[in-house]
Amino acid sequence: MIEPQYCQVMARYNRWMNERLYALLAEMSDDDRRRDRGAFFGSIHGTLNHLLWGDRMWLGRFIGEPCTAPAFGADMVAGFAELQREREITDRKMLDWAGSVTSAWLASTLTYASKVDGRTREMPAAIAAIHLFNHGTHHRGQLTTLIKQAGRDPGVTDLPWLPGVVRTVD
Repeated sequence: MIEPQYCQVMARYNRWMNERLYALLAEMSDDDRRRDRGAFFGSIHGTLNHLLWGDRMWLGRFIGEPCTAPAFGADMVAGFAELQREREITDRKMLDWAGSVTSAWLASTLTYASKVDGRTREMPAAIAAIHLFNHGTHHRGQLTTLIKQAGRDPGVTDLPWLPGVVRTVD
């Protein structure tokens, strides 16, 4: 289905995009980041928190470090500077995991207890890995819309623009 290289590229893309978005968001006021903009998680701040929560929830299942954060939809981190530090820590752990994930793990079955409803679920580990990265891309897409609505330009966000992915041939 997928190979470890997919996880490695997507972990790099995840970090690259998060670094770029957080740098841009650091230029905004806390009030602007917390303004309810009608998004699923309300604000830019709420969406950043959910993205961190989701990444920690899934990655914790992968590496045996369960996320004990508040329930789905609750803010994990109150302040932007702390949120940015926690994002960096999580992105590093995602890169480390992706650098060591094996084809055998991706071919295995992941069993976990859902934080949403408490039920135990099983799914192919490869699908869980794809979901980890898809979930992040989805919510960063929401963030770029919210950022544009706030009058800022997040710039190009497409995967082919990740440094080192595409080589220009003249």
